[in-house]
Amino acid sequence: MKVLNGTAGKEHSLEHAVNSARVFSQCKPMLVGTGGLTLFPETPLLEEAERGEFTPLSEKEMLIELKAFVENLTCDCYFITHHTVSGKNLTGPDFLKRKDAIIALLENEIEHGDLDRMAAIRSRKKTL
Repeated sequence: MKVLNGTAGKEHSLEHAVNSARVFSQCKPMLVGTGGLTLFPETPLLEEAERGEFTPLSEKEMLIELKAFVENLTCDCYFITHHTVSGKNLTGPDFLKRKDAIIALLENEIEHGDLDRMAAIRSRKKTL
């Protein structure tokens, strides 16, 4: 199962994280994947954002949403993230054993991460 952080926009970010984690926890998948929403040119969602009908998350807000998802996820699984911080050892087996360490890494990124670099990486993406 995979969740795409940011799809609920700024207005419903926390609800999206908590409710997604609840559903995933109930389903008890062997694999949980996460990624961050990227708005691509010539897509309806980007057009909605440009018209002010959808408010995308900043990189910091995306990390806060991911942290809320992780905090509320209670199933043991192989956890994979494709966020711009994925090189920070967030991916691997035995999620529940590593959960506190993952949360600590995310907290560090939220407070001290190079959010401009993360935004630049996301802005250069051309496809999923």
